[in-house]
Amino acid sequence: MWKGTRDFLELIKFEHTLFALPFAYVGMFLAAEGWPTWPQFLWITVAMVAARTLAMATNRLADRTIDALNPRTADRPLASGRVAPRTAWTGSAIALATLVLASWRLGRLPLALLPLALFVLISYSFAKRFTWLSHYLLGFVDGLAPAGAWVAVRGSLFTVDDAPAWLLLAAVTAWIGGFDLIYACQDTDFDRDHGLHSMPSRFGTAAALRLSAASHIIAMLLLSALAVASDLSWPYAAGLVIIAVLLVIEHRLVSPDDLSKLNIAFFQVNSAISVTLLASVSAALIAAT
Repeated sequence: MWKGTRDFLELIKFEHTLFALPFAYVGMFLAAEGWPTWPQFLWITVAMVAARTLAMATNRLADRTIDALNPRTADRPLASGRVAPRTAWTGSAIALATLVLASWRLGRLPLALLPLALFVLISYSFAKRFTWLSHYLLGFVDGLAPAGAWVAVRGSLFTVDDAPAWLLLAAVTAWIGGFDLIYACQDTDFDRDHGLHSMPSRFGTAAALRLSAASHIIAMLLLSALAVASDLSWPYAAGLVIIAVLLVIEHRLVSPDDLSKLNIAFFQVNSAISVTLLASVSAALIAAT
């Protein structure tokens, strides 16, 4: 059982959950204007971990045949046969049940919105078979984390006062979509050869990198608007400066002719950005008390 659990955690890259959690916590802290209740903190954390686990497991299941054909991904646990599909299905079922439980514990609106969130979350795994906009669908899926946490704390999403949640959703969509464009550049030829849709395969690597930069500029503008909507003070502004510098570094690490440092740009720099965003929001809220 331990081996199966270990292999499943490798399958879903569980350690990357720490990169995704700050999204939810930013929405949670802004909605609570500080620290939420301990039950809210607990169940938002559980929901976030369960949602990411479900998304990764279903994505690996949907792509296992494609991954086996791609030299870059052929060694993934499911594609290589080190993890049986039954293990991935079992993990997905447990994650889904946990997500339903967490949504129920967080309130009526989170539970009511869950089917829509599940549809978007699972549909991403199949999007690249139909549209080169899949990068931004992934961004939207990740953007649901802060929006969902906001709903869990406030119990609302469709009033004027809920503008920060929508700004976060849009900013994360642009940010994640932008760096997924960078990540997709390494599979340009494979995607073309196998009829998969991506912006690098459709428009070329250089155009994809330019669109990624434009997406990150839009993300910065949206994060700046968040400062006004949530009345965030100077610690947040300082955090935005750091994030802007990190984004510049990210784009300087890659070029159409050299993708050798892509993993550094994708994992390390973006992890630093997510942590910086959470830290700056938290510091601004503390400074306002």
